[in-house]
Amino acid sequence: MKKQILLSLLLALAMLLTACAQQAATPAATQAPQSNASNIATIGYDAPELTGGQGAIMGGMVAGAKNKGWLVVTSNANSDAATQANQIDSFISMGVKAIVAVPVDSKAVCASVQKATDAGIPFFTIDRAPEGCQIAMTVQSDNYLAGKQSGESMVKMLTDKYGEAKGTVLELQGDLGQNVAQLRGAGFDDVMKQYHNIKAIQKATNWDAAKFSSATTDVVSAEPVDGIYMHSDCVGIKAVMAALQQLSKLAKAGDSGHIFLVGVDGCHDTLQAIRDGYADESSSQPLPDDGVVIAQLVGIGERRVLIHLDAGLRRDVRRHQFGHALDRDFDAGDFGRAKRHGTRHDLEMAIGAVVEHE
Repeated sequence: MKKQILLSLLLALAMLLTACAQQAATPAATQAPQSNASNIATIGYDAPELTGGQGAIMGGMVAGAKNKGWLVVTSNANSDAATQANQIDSFISMGVKAIVAVPVDSKAVCASVQKATDAGIPFFTIDRAPEGCQIAMTVQSDNYLAGKQSGESMVKMLTDKYGEAKGTVLELQGDLGQNVAQLRGAGFDDVMKQYHNIKAIQKATNWDAAKFSSATTDVVSAEPVDGIYMHSDCVGIKAVMAALQQLSKLAKAGDSGHIFLVGVDGCHDTLQAIRDGYADESSSQPLPDDGVVIAQLVGIGERRVLIHLDAGLRRDVRRHQFGHALDRDFDAGDFGRAKRHGTRHDLEMAIGAVVEHE
């Protein structure tokens, strides 16, 4: 039985702030900055953690910046908002030319955004948008659409199984303090609410693989579950499958007792699980390209990038979708290449429509 991966992409774009910089201390980083006398632009990048797809996002940013001859100083907040704030403070003290971050907490990061703005340093985010403040730009997938796609796939599979949309579904949520988890949940939940015979059980995991595992064990051992939706299959797929196997509940599609597995991200482990028959769907996002796009549009020392927030244009960009069918014979490496190629083509069209270079 063939499975289909639906790819969703959003460029959620916000206004660019003007710039000037200041300097002082040094953060914990994978690369040390060069002296102020250097003409090389230094960018501060703060990762929330390096689990799941975050390593790929950071890798895309670093590669894109290196192609422009910039130096990237990287820090890892290890899922702690206070640590992230301290690391961003250090970037500001260093006088970096721009700060790029994936927020640990979408609201808490606004205090750091204000500090950077006061110092004249443009602030960008990837993957997750801040809540309650304006930044230069956010590049992220359409997380609501991704959740909606997974919800629609779940409904179809339940309908095929029972002849109608009914059953019990476990939703393994991310960190609900971040807009990415809120949107992935909202898209999925809005679909589930349309079907009164589907029971949805929600468990927060904070993007922690151990919590994906424990929540799966607790719920599946207590009652029959027809499907599991993961806010991040990058983090969750191996943990969920291991938990099901320990409960003797891991079965392939078409076999008696198969529990439908759907999610967002589409990492290699998920693609392999789909090909092996254990997982059923993933709404995939182009993780490496998120960082590459930010690097392309920062424009330090070259040009200023203005984002026109025309509602119609933004809506068109948001709804642009493209997909690739995946069956058991489809090579995961080929899928990654096709995905990235499609993303760049999409970005060229989208950016050409809404971005003006001065």
